Formats: sequence, structure tokens, C-alpha cells
Amino acid sequence: MTQTLTHFIGGKQISAPGALESTNPSNTNEIIAKFPDGSVEDVNDAVAAARSAFPGWSGSTPEVRADLLDKVGSMIIERKDALGKLLAMEEGKTLPEATGETVRAGRIFKYMAGEALRRHGQNLDSVRPGVEIQTYREAVGVYGLITPWNFPIAIPAWKIAPALAFGNTVVLKSANPTPAVAHALVSIIHEAGAPAGIVNMVLGRGIIGDALSKHPDVNGVSFTGSQTVGAKVANAALSHFARVQMEMGGKNPLVVLDDAELDRAIQIAVDGGYFATGQRCTASSRVFVQAGIYDKFVEGVAGRAKALKVGNAMDAATQMGPAVTDVQLQGNLKYVDIAIKEGGRLLAGGADPLKLDTPGHYMSPTLIVDTKIGDTINQEEVFGPVVSVVKIKDYEEGLAHSNSGNFGLSAGIVTTSLKHARHYQRNVKAGMVMINLPTAGVDYHVPFGGSRGSSYGAREQGFAAVDFFTQIKTAYSLS
Repeated sequence: MTQTLTHFIGGKQISAPGALESTNPSNTNEIIAKFPDGSVEDVNDAVAAARSAFPGWSGSTPEVRADLLDKVGSMIIERKDALGKLLAMEEGKTLPEATGETVRAGRIFKYMAGEALRRHGQNLDSVRPGVEIQTYREAVGVYGLITPWNFPIAIPAWKIAPALAFGNTVVLKSANPTPAVAHALVSIIHEAGAPAGIVNMVLGRGIIGDALSKHPDVNGVSFTGSQTVGAKVANAALSHFARVQMEMGGKNPLVVLDDAELDRAIQIAVDGGYFATGQRCTASSRVFVQAGIYDKFVEGVAGRAKALKVGNAMDAATQMGPAVTDVQLQGNLKYVDIAIKEGGRLLAGGADPLKLDTPGHYMSPTLIVDTKIGDTINQEEVFGPVVSVVKIKDYEEGLAHSNSGNFGLSAGIVTTSLKHARHYQRNVKAGMVMINLPTAGVDYHVPFGGSRGSSYGAREQGFAAVDFFTQIKTAYSLS
């Protein structure tokens, strides 16, 4: 059944002609949702609704905010099967991956319910006799949230939940390939009893994000997407001195040393490179392998990549679903072609789409070996099931390669050497480091973010979320 989606503005569902569509990437004959192509006027209305709701919501007790978030989290988890099915059908993740993401979204709301009650300040001694000082955190105002398609319920959750926990109001712009999942989340928030106007959503193309970023009544913008779009969002938001928080992808390295446990290293590379169809900003898309185990390693990864079953996201036997759109698929295939032309050797997968029983955006897990660090495939984010491998002579070369390029989100090393593991942890230029673990896969209660061109502004998630979604006030009083 094709859904007809609406905007959410001021607590009401606002209908408009369904000019846009999202389709099932596992079967492109199926239309998941029709949704409106919003306007600048819709953004203005949503921001006005959020601004109007802000005094009441920011002035509510932390228990009121905590209770709402906890209820939303419970409702998401209770409906994980239906939401997971919708997510799998619209984004292309396998059903277990989609259900797992849904539960994660519920856990995020529940965690942030607790954070609403843990917002705190300090009492400080003044250098002046008889003067007392207090600091405390206040809500900031209206936040514009611009979210991607690859985690269509978890990423909106980790932006919406902390914003609300600390008393802010929001306007959400979700990604066009996955509007039905975002719509379902906002519907649950309203069903849970959210006051009118604290959560608004405007659907549509890029004009919505642009208008939201430029709006003078938006106090902060949180964005997840590409560096190119992120630069535009930042310039627009900073033009009126709004706060900016951006996550802009990664080209995440995995270093595998000769002393690594070979079987574990192979599986770490397969998990980090191919699951979720490689459509994770933390995926380990470039692997640097020491010469002593290089041949056995690439042979092992190629074998497991070829054995992965690619298919319909709803098929219980499927281990890797399709790319989200044809545009994404064609971009993946283009990078494979470039890598081969630059001298890479194809060991698994290929530069052609897969043809299966239903028309979809299918691609084989692809392994390209014997690449060089300066190759395009090792410098630009592909965002698909494509892993490139570079042979290295020693640890020092692996670290240097890891720090090359303009990304710095996640990085990993597989080794039994405590010396090298700890040195890598301290010296790799990345916001997150994994030792003997895949570079993809993070917890919801700890900070998320990178360095260099991967991230800008305060960290997301966990206890760090308070930094972006509150401002500190310092109060002096004469005792």
C-alpha cells in the first residue's frame, strides 16, 4: 500500500499534493510513499510554530520532557517489527538491520529522557568577598534538523531527542529517499502527546534545507550529509549566527598488521565494508594490509564477499540489500570503473549491476586490491559495498596512510600488539578509533563525531549532546 504523507506543522498534519515519490530499492515497481514538495512558505510556517511553542516547552519541568521522551522510546520499541519492515522496504537494509536500527532509535529516546533530568550547573566561589556565582544550562531555541537516508530513524532520533530533552523545539527536513520512515517517527512523537509545535516536519527537495538554514528565527542547524551540501548549510546558518553542527562522512581506514589474528581481521573487514550495503559513514572502505599476510587476507575477504547473498531486503536469506537509489548505484559503479582504470585489480564483485528476480538497485560486494594510496578510490567517499586494499610495509606506513585525505571520522587497527594499538589510538587523526573491531558500529550513549572534514561543531549523541543543544548562563549575586 502506497502511503500519502503530510507535513507536520504546529501539531497538525498539513496535506499537499504528493508531487514526489519514494520507491522500494528492492523492487522499484513498488511506490512506498507519495509526499509533498514543500515550499519556503511551509518552512516559514513550521519555524513560526516552533518559535511559538518554545516558551512553554523550555519552561516545562525536566520530568515532563523526560516522560514524553521515555514514552516515545517505548512506543518505537513496541512497534519495531512494523517500523523495521517499513525501513527495510524504503531504504533497502535487510530486515534484521532495519529492526535493529529501529530499536536503537527507541533506546536513544529513552537515554535522552534520563539526560533531561541530569542537566546541571555549578556553584563557584568568586574572587570578590560576599559574591556567589552559579552557572546553569538553558535551552537555545528553534533547531533545524537535516537528516540523511542511510539511518532514516536513528539519525532523526539522535537529533530530535536531545533537542527536546533540553527544552528546544525543532523543524525536521528528512531525506527524500526515506520520507515514510521519518513521517512514522514524527507521528509517534505526536501520538505520545507532544505539545503542538515542538516537533515540526516539512517534506520536499533541497529548497527546504536551504530555507531552514537561512531562516533568521532558527537558532541552530544540525546536519548530516555530504561535505558539499554541508558547506552550503554552514554558510547559510552562519550568515545569521546560528549554531552549526555537521557530520559529513568518512573515508575510514582499517590497518591490518602481520601479527593480527587472520580470521578475525578478515571478518572485521567484511563487517565494516559490506554490511548495511556499505552505506554507513563509518564503513571501512579502505584497508591497509601489511605485506606478510596480504595475499591470505585479500583471498579470505574475497571469498567471504562472494559468499554474501545479495537480495531483497525482506528476504530472510538476504545478507546485503540493494543500494538506496539508482543514482547511488551508478555512483558506486563509476568508482569501481575508475579504480580499475587507475590500476586496481578486481578480486570480487564488479562494475556492473546485479540482475535479480525483482528490479532493484543491486550490486555485488566488491573488493579491489593492489591499489595505491593516491588513487581516487582511496581518497573519495564511495558510500557503497566497495572495499579497496593497499599493501603496506609496516605499521608506520599504515598510520601515515590512515591520516591521508580530508576525512577523519572513524579508524581501526587489527593487531595483537598493545604497543601499536595504543600508538594508533593516540595518533590517528579520527574522532573514533576501533581496536580489533569494525570501524562501523557505535553505541548510542557515547559521543559520535570526527575530525578534519568529517565533522564540524559539537559532538552528537550521549552525554556530549548537551553542549550543542544548550547554552551556559553565568549568574552573580551578592549574598
